[in-house]
Amino acid sequence: MDVEQLRVTVYRIFAGTGRAPSAEDLMRELDAPRSQVDEGLRALAAARHLALDARGSITMAHPFSAVPLGFSVMGATTLWWGGCAWDSFALPHLLDDADPALVATRCPACDTPHVWDVTRQTPPPGDQVAHFLVPAAHMWDDVVHTCGHQRIFCSQPCVDAWLKRTGNAPGYVLDLPTLWRLASRWYEGRLDHGYIRREPAAAADYLRSVGLTGPFWGT
Repeated sequence: MDVEQLRVTVYRIFAGTGRAPSAEDLMRELDAPRSQVDEGLRALAAARHLALDARGSITMAHPFSAVPLGFSVMGATTLWWGGCAWDSFALPHLLDDADPALVATRCPACDTPHVWDVTRQTPPPGDQVAHFLVPAAHMWDDVVHTCGHQRIFCSQPCVDAWLKRTGNAPGYVLDLPTLWRLASRWYEGRLDHGYIRREPAAAADYLRSVGLTGPFWGT
């Protein structure tokens, strides 16, 4: 099986339907046996193109998520789970159907609802802040945990209250314009054939270009 064709098929089904394709979906789309589909998915997971659960089903194919992690993203015709703040703000930049997108969440500290119209043109207005708990070097240690802890809060006091309640150490706080810049070009080309994930040096260059530096980011 052509693993690159499998990757593109996974992403395009996720983009078009808002849900992760099952092994049966992929077998039908690619006219391939289950053994080849499963082997291809494991290869893509090893290369960090997607994350699988214990049964081998697709959990995440960034910026798409098969499970709710605190965000919903509504486009013109499709509704997606937003895997995290980063991925939710990235979808409008990746998908024509999601420009603009209505991104919704609740503050993890006080449960206040928040919603933004996110577009490719300018960051959405708002004084809210995003808090990323897991440093960049360890984001793939448990990527679902990582994404579940990239959340948007009402303000720094809400971040502080949540950290105190949960016993977590402080991570990194971003304002909405910085979050929007981070998300804007991170996934460029991911739906196309020949996409290559950024190597560490290129990733560090990108992070610096959007204003993210220091030990948390490895830059």
